[in-house]
Amino acid sequence: MTTAYSESSTERVPGRVWTVRLTGHRDHSATVTCSTEACRMPARSKDLAALRAFAAQHAAAHAKAATVRPNAWCHCGSRQCTAHPSKVHCAGAVVMILRHDPTVGQVWSVEEVCAMCAPLIANAAVVARAARPHRTAEQPAPKVPAPARPGVPGGFSSPGATPAEGRPTPARRFSRHPQRPRRRNPGQRR
Repeated sequence: MTTAYSESSTERVPGRVWTVRLTGHRDHSATVTCSTEACRMPARSKDLAALRAFAAQHAAAHAKAATVRPNAWCHCGSRQCTAHPSKVHCAGAVVMILRHDPTVGQVWSVEEVCAMCAPLIANAAVVARAARPHRTAEQPAPKVPAPARPGVPGGFSSPGATPAEGRPTPARRFSRHPQRPRRRNPGQRR
């Protein structure tokens, strides 16, 4: 399974989805299929527990092998957000979710969706997040200049006045508002 992402384009691309499905047959056997045709699946079998375990592990392997693309748009949004009941506008970073409804137990899907839709999708867990872009030599990190004046305790600095060495700075007290008399409720004793 080749799902690694190596493109560094800023062009938006549709979110990917992988679907692993367990399909039953009349003779009480089942098969596992994957939406990726290159994946090798086990033969048809009557051992449903083994096939179910294989399907869950295969979906998890897709989620682990895939790199979340930061320039992908929400797969849910490309379907007009039908995966969840409430309508939202797709936004936020791209995340990879693994979705499986245990009551049905026959379909696992791995999808690239936005951070707004991910918590709204039932039976889904976030398994990966898009990596933040690394800074290149062309874009050095901004440098913060060192303070030119000595600081005053408490994290404040005074641009004009610096205390003379050896002498403490006089403390100042400020009054914000004068005290106002409190109003009493009628019936309140003095």
